[in-house]
Amino acid sequence: MRATVPTATTVLDSILFRDAFGTPAMREIFSDYSLISRYAEVEIALAKAEARCGVIPSDAADEIAKRTDVAALDFDLLHQETDIVGYPILPLVHQMAKQCGDAGRFVHWGATTQDIMDSAVMLQVRDGLEIIEQDISELRKILADLSKRHRDTPMAGRTHLQQALPVTFGYKCAIWLAMFDRHAERLAQLKPRVLVGQFAGAAGTLASLGGKGLEVQQALCDELGLGVPVSTWHVARDGLAEVVNFFALVTGSLGKIALDIMIMASTEFAEVYEPFVKGRGASSTMPQKRNPISSELMLAAAKGVRQHAGLMLDATIQDFERATGPWHAEWMAIPESFVLTAGALHQAKFALSGLIVDEARMATNLDISRGLIVAEAVMMGLAPQLGRQDAHDVVYDACRRANEQHISLADALAADPKIASRIDRATIERLTAPRNYLGLAPEMVDRVLASVAR
Repeated sequence: MRATVPTATTVLDSILFRDAFGTPAMREIFSDYSLISRYAEVEIALAKAEARCGVIPSDAADEIAKRTDVAALDFDLLHQETDIVGYPILPLVHQMAKQCGDAGRFVHWGATTQDIMDSAVMLQVRDGLEIIEQDISELRKILADLSKRHRDTPMAGRTHLQQALPVTFGYKCAIWLAMFDRHAERLAQLKPRVLVGQFAGAAGTLASLGGKGLEVQQALCDELGLGVPVSTWHVARDGLAEVVNFFALVTGSLGKIALDIMIMASTEFAEVYEPFVKGRGASSTMPQKRNPISSELMLAAAKGVRQHAGLMLDATIQDFERATGPWHAEWMAIPESFVLTAGALHQAKFALSGLIVDEARMATNLDISRGLIVAEAVMMGLAPQLGRQDAHDVVYDACRRANEQHISLADALAADPKIASRIDRATIERLTAPRNYLGLAPEMVDRVLASVAR
């Protein structure tokens, strides 16, 4: 019997690309079934909260909790009615009320559609952030190990894609690590601000519950394990916008790492490679190719999440007490941002945990300029005798001669009487050895590693 024909239309659900751009765990959190289950969970929690507060009978809440069965819902009918209504909660309430018999008349008591949907999304966000937090923690351990292992591995530092001064590969990795240390701090700080429930009624004033509204709100948030909002946030969407813009920062940092790896993996650099897996990164026409697939996916995810971050900022501009459209934009941006961010972190953990570092090639590239990369060291060595500007001019001329004559900087310096009369050849050799001019790069690695508990 022929298998079902694939019908997905986005990379997030495609059988071809879904595990390149996401992870099964994150897709499960944001799947239709999980979302509908969360809606039902909020409705059940609301009934329990209202029963605790004496708003609805306790036996009604018990029946709602006992008889609600998400697996038994008619999903085709739910789809059809959602398409008509424009929102899924009223169609869901219809079916829940039917499942719950007489108790069904107390389902959704005093709530509005957005209360249920926002609280359900917050449950998804909470679960999704747990995955992101774990992924960031694991990535930080990988980067800390790379930083420590390559603390003293010299390589060419580059500015404007030109060799600038020597650094160490550990120093580069420590800069990556420091970004993710800050991301971990940001995540810890944003969770209490963001992870709050929503229950406010039709226009956000809880008018339908009289004096019991805030008590029910507290009880509902307690049932769901969410914080209690200080005010209604039906049209105050800064919390969710903060989450997605946080993801833009995270994937932006991953994109920076990916760009470094891709350039360093190019044939002319050949300093690092993603882990070898037979067939990964192969070309259909060029057998020699070993493309940096994980880095390419990380960079693509960064671009995608950046677009969603902008969309979420746009969606913060909402009219009066209930938005006419911006809220719907979140339905696209939030799930996709979570999935793309999880996918990018997954690719980063794979690429960096098995990163192949060619120290010998780094050393070869460091020497490719024949000492020109440490011209600053020579200038600073001569400055006490000649003054900084004269030292700059003398070394500048020596660099030009070294380039024109294809000789080492040491030979060009030694051939200049103004220099040779002031420093001997041994000093020139010492000053033009790139490994002698790493600055405080190794110590900076130590400082990053010591900056937080690991």
